[in-house]
Order: sequence, then structure tokens, then C-alpha cells
Amino acid sequence: MTASCAYSASSVPRIAVLGGGIGGLAAAAFMHLAGISCTVYEQARELREVGAGLVLAPNAIRALRKLGVMDDLATRAVRLDIGWEFRRWQDGTVLSSEDLAGRSGQLYGEHTHTAHRADLLEVLRLAVPATSIELGRKCVDVSIAPNDPLRLVFSDGSCVSPDVVIAADGIHSIVRAAVGEAAPPEFSGLCAFRGLVPVERAPELARRNAQTLWIGPGHHLVHYPVSGGTLVNLVAIAPAGDFRVESWSATATPEEFRAEFDGWDPRLIDLILAAGAPGRWALLDRAPLPRWSHGRVTLLGDAAHPMMPFFGQGAAQAIEDAAVLARCLAADLADPARALERYEAARRPRTTRMQEVSRGRGHSNHLPDGPEQEARDKSFADADHLVASAWIYGYDTDAG
Repeated sequence: MTASCAYSASSVPRIAVLGGGIGGLAAAAFMHLAGISCTVYEQARELREVGAGLVLAPNAIRALRKLGVMDDLATRAVRLDIGWEFRRWQDGTVLSSEDLAGRSGQLYGEHTHTAHRADLLEVLRLAVPATSIELGRKCVDVSIAPNDPLRLVFSDGSCVSPDVVIAADGIHSIVRAAVGEAAPPEFSGLCAFRGLVPVERAPELARRNAQTLWIGPGHHLVHYPVSGGTLVNLVAIAPAGDFRVESWSATATPEEFRAEFDGWDPRLIDLILAAGAPGRWALLDRAPLPRWSHGRVTLLGDAAHPMMPFFGQGAAQAIEDAAVLARCLAADLADPARALERYEAARRPRTTRMQEVSRGRGHSNHLPDGPEQEARDKSFADADHLVASAWIYGYDTDAG
């Protein structure tokens, strides 16, 4: 039986945001700041964020400061002194590092922070009126037929007909296929392990306010503090073998995690063993979409540009999307379709480039020991990574 939706014309567009994750709540928060009303539809019955830590580089912090949430976030996050500290897998030799404490503010006016995903989600939730969030609303069907009202159908049989749909419903977006042709994902051959370690159980090296990357043949591991420095977040990338589950609820055994890094620096092994049973998910690679928008419907965050996690920019790019989307809508609320075109034109080239460089970083991190690895290590030592990343860190969502 087809659900029917009541529809009545309004001079103020009714905006639906599908998904109450970081991207969806950021979009709602920036729209609220701009004086634009919207409703967030989240399938879960409570707002929560799976996963663990994330990096918020200066481009993300700049946008969050405009949103007015940095005072709250700063009490929950960790400001880094050292970033992109690359270490050799065998003995921890430092190959390169960024002096974030001394140079990040000077170059970009902001610093890099790390945070637990749940803490970021909470500060974004507080920036959205509670009446604008509807929980337990799983969208199971979407209709965006030309010349017909938009329609969203939910699992309980209810239906809404908004004027604008912002799909922030993640990597498995139900809206993506309706908006544009998406190539099927390709299995990368890699999987990720993740864990959280109480700081008192972590090796001293992992207790610093640093984002450290250990790189070696076929593998790499990242760790940094979160939750006000009470926890150490670690994410490790390894060959997946036959594992194909793309879900943050899947787990592995401590023995499986430990075995992947046999022979690595003993300090790293100590950190892995302290993590207990880790989460584990397969990494699927998705090509950039040829378009995000269709009339009054658009995509945001992972629904628009899922990317490999090797640059730590997934959440930052979703936050940037949200800020630019709100700016475009506020400037042209009478013509939402035109506003969404401007939003896509402003964002898609940047996120496409981000997807591409993120994919390339995986190969570089996993080189076997040999001449190519030695050349890579030398390039790390010779480069000024903070300056080279100006196109990422210096981005301002108010520009353009």
C-alpha cells in the first residue's frame, strides 16, 4: 500500500534533514544559526555516535567556532601539540612531524583538536532546537519525481512531504541512488580495527597530545588522545583477508588484532593489547559522484562523498558541507533548487580532490621496506606538511 502525504504550499520552505549524525546535526545547527527552520529525521531512538575518535583540523575548528560551539567542545576535546607524527613500524623512529603547538595558529588562525565522536555529536545537538529533531524515524522510501511533491516514507508507515530534502544519511544513503548514478563500491582489500584505551593503561608515548601514525609493510596504525585526555583512540589498517563486513558494530578478537602487528615496536603492541576486543570493519572504496543534487534534493557528508579514512577529513568535510549549505540557502531561500546548485558547485570539486588524495595515502603508508619506502621516508623528512596542507587547513566556508 502506497503511503500518501498531505501537502500544502508555504512561502517558507519546509526542510527535511535525513540523518542525525555529525553531518545532519551540523547542517541543522548552521541553518538554525542562519534563521532557517528544519526538521531532522533520525532512525535511531536516541542520538548516539558509534566509533570512537576523530581529528578536527583547523578547517573544521574554524567552522565550528562560527557555529559558537567551541567553548563547549574545548572542555571535551584535546588540543594537539604534535600532528602527523610518522614513525617507523619496527622501532618508532620519527620520520616527520608537525609542530602544531608552535605553527598551526600562526599559519591558519586555529589549532588541531581530537575528540570522541559522541562528544562532538553532543555539542552539535545542543546547537539544534530539541523540537527540530525527531527520533525513531527510519526513512525506507523516497520519491523525487519531477513536478510532484517530494515524499519521504518511514518504517512506521508515516510520510512527510517537505519542500527540500538534505540527505545526511551516511555511507548507505537511501537517497543517493535517487539523486544520481553511483558506481558500486569496490572492496579495498583492507579493514580497520579500532579501540579505546584508558590513558592510565596506555604506554607513555601514547599519552602525549599528539597524533601519531606508525607505518609499515601493508599496515599502519594511528593513535591520539580523546575525551579530555582520559582515553587514547587507536585505529589500525590491515589486510582484510576474507573479511567483508562494512559495519562499525562488528568486532574482532584481541588475538586477531595483535597478530596483524607481530614484530612491530613493543610499545605499540602494549597499546594494542590494552585495547581489548576491537571493532573491525571492511573498507569499501567509492568513486566520486558525478552530481549530488536533483532539484530540491541534495546530499551531504558521507552520503555525498564517502572517503577512505587516511587523511582524517571525513567529519571535517561534512561540517564544511553543512556551513556552506546553510549559507547558500540563506542567500536564496526563495529558490532552494538554485541554492542547492550553488552549494554543490562550491563543495563538490573540493571533496572530490579530498577523496582522491585520501585514497592515494593508503598506498604510500603501506609500502614494503625497500627503495620506494626509503624515498618516501626521505620525502617526509624534506617536506613542510603544514604548509603543503594549506589547501585543506586554510579553507573558509564563508569564501566563494
